Amino acid sequence: MRMMLVGAGAVGQCIVEMLKERDPEKEWFMYCLLCDLNEKRAKEVKETLNDNRFEYAKVNATHKEEIKQLIKDKQIDFVMDASSPFCANTIFDAAFESHCDYANMGTWSVPKKNPNYGLGIENSYEQPMTKYNFDRHDAWKKQGNCALICLGIDPGVVNVFAKYLCEYEFDQIDELHVKDGGNLEVNGHEDEIVFGFNVWTVLDEVMNPNVEYDKDKGGFIVEKPFAGKETFLMPEVGYNTLVKVEHEEVVTMARYLSKYGLKKCTFKIALDESLMNALQVLDQLHLNRIEPIQIGDIQVVPRDVIAACAYQPKDIKNEMTGSMCVGVLAKGIKDGKEKQLMMYQYYSNEQAMKRFGLQAVVAQTGFGAALAIELYAKGIYRKNGVYSLEAFDPLPFLKLMEETKFEYKIEEY
Repeated sequence: MRMMLVGAGAVGQCIVEMLKERDPEKEWFMYCLLCDLNEKRAKEVKETLNDNRFEYAKVNATHKEEIKQLIKDKQIDFVMDASSPFCANTIFDAAFESHCDYANMGTWSVPKKNPNYGLGIENSYEQPMTKYNFDRHDAWKKQGNCALICLGIDPGVVNVFAKYLCEYEFDQIDELHVKDGGNLEVNGHEDEIVFGFNVWTVLDEVMNPNVEYDKDKGGFIVEKPFAGKETFLMPEVGYNTLVKVEHEEVVTMARYLSKYGLKKCTFKIALDESLMNALQVLDQLHLNRIEPIQIGDIQVVPRDVIAACAYQPKDIKNEMTGSMCVGVLAKGIKDGKEKQLMMYQYYSNEQAMKRFGLQAVVAQTGFGAALAIELYAKGIYRKNGVYSLEAFDPLPFLKLMEETKFEYKIEEY
């Protein structure tokens, strides 16, 4: 595999650190071009890796022809998109037009300026999440290339968990609820708004209209941000206040797992009150917008300003304490009886810092993506077309989690 990594942020760094560790003999991970708009950052990652299979380059991920030229020049056969969501379609198309295989961390969605909340995702979104990719499945299949979408922890690892639960723990699945929480704290920054993940991504998915799947009510239901607030006991970390946000799992699980009886699917994440309040203020001041505005002689994108000014996830390290817990709560029938299980992955900041020198949120995400890429590189998760991880056998992934000590657990609820 000759890979191009687009986006050399903290998650991208974790991905290549893990791939390097998993294949020291360069049997399937032969080469990687580290690309970023910030060339200095790409160079920093290369120097950290200290391995001659890595090179770096500056690339604007919104310029398709620029990406295609690098693919051609470096004989790339696999493009990994770890960039900001708004670049996703451009990178996806560049890979296709270059006859490359491809993977991403998530997809790009575009809400309507005036969403019509309620039944029907198409009534609130100009471009619903995953649609751009899945609409091109037949073209990718005909061309003979593979595109894997939504790798990471959630989406990603949780999609594997959901498939496993459907296949091996239940005779019938009624509900799947992804829960993303933890008890992380950033010492010394109590008066700041700290984003644990890519700032652009958080602003995008949290402030977009949220989506859940409810078959009995007619399909996808869209609500305003921060709907569905609940207090939930997350395994090993305690009670979390969770809210619904827009996330690809509700779409991909409905696509692949409805055959097991799935009637309802949600995604909820833990957000503290200060972050929710700050996000609402930014939205009300229109500082969350992605359209450029004119200030004097220059144009700026308001969301870019917020993302640049915020404390960066890659700079959060040992000052963070606590752990992440991400999993799937499943409800269904087994042997004629109702059953409820939580399958989850627990990861502490101490573990992340010791292994990657990166904080837990990004390390957990990058770790999950790297395992999927390894299975792709070995031909296990590779077939022509566009797929998320529910399309594959979950057992090889879980075996790899055990082998790499990326531990998961299953508990009755």
